[in-house]
Amino acid sequence: MTDSTLGGILKVAGDFVIHRMGYGAMQLAGPHVFGPPRDRDEAIAVLREAVERGVDHIDTADFYGPFVVNELIKEALYPYPEHLRIVTKVGARRGEDGSWIFRREPEDLKAQVHENLKRLGLDALDAVNLRIGTREGTDFEPQFAEKFGALAELQQQGLIRHLGISSVSAEQLTKAQAIAPVVTVQNLYNLADRTDDALVDRCAAEGIAYAAFFPLGGFTPLQSDTLAKVAAGLGATPHQVALAWLLQRSPTMVLIPGTSSRAHLRENLAAADLVLPSDALAELDTIGA
Repeated sequence: MTDSTLGGILKVAGDFVIHRMGYGAMQLAGPHVFGPPRDRDEAIAVLREAVERGVDHIDTADFYGPFVVNELIKEALYPYPEHLRIVTKVGARRGEDGSWIFRREPEDLKAQVHENLKRLGLDALDAVNLRIGTREGTDFEPQFAEKFGALAELQQQGLIRHLGISSVSAEQLTKAQAIAPVVTVQNLYNLADRTDDALVDRCAAEGIAYAAFFPLGGFTPLQSDTLAKVAAGLGATPHQVALAWLLQRSPTMVLIPGTSSRAHLRENLAAADLVLPSDALAELDTIGA
């Protein structure tokens, strides 16, 4: 394996070194990220093939399913390869009806970390993102320091190696950095949603991994005549072009596209080898404008 594979290598901390193309495990759960997968054998096969093809970081959360996805990861990959980094997140739970419930009280956050450790079969988590759930500014979380501080306390105890934040504003990143080092920001960002342009650039300048979730649009898949036209001209799929654009957007951009299909997994990973010429980039940039 060379540095050019899977988007190249990114080092954001001493022992947090990953290829920029990773895998997001959310879609392994059932419909609406709730319940068991439609095809359990295929879900296991996707995880194993991702690692076999060089993926060295997997994004997950105990509230995917809930519990289902972490249990699948352990079943498929435990004992984990030494190079594999598992990144999880806390800050939410699921209702019996599948609803998403924000739970960010310090003691609950600590309990969620322990639940992730138990279901993944780990003594320490490589990275944990605190899911805030907004990019609307500093007043949303008046107890932000107390909540992020709870995770920093677990980091000091050796249960978490690195900390990140998810669905946050630039102001919240600054708040978090005053408490503990932040190695990753995980926010919504793609060709069509360029809200975080300035934050993407800031993360690059500060050596922070910016993990773009919903890189293909998420629950509302990207649909663009311009994207389709560029992809056809390059002999690639629109999804591959959208992923390649993200990798070329920033040197610290990290991708975690998800799928429950091995065929789709291969398509996503192949995007890391797609180099977009300047005229294609210029045309694609008009989508977000």
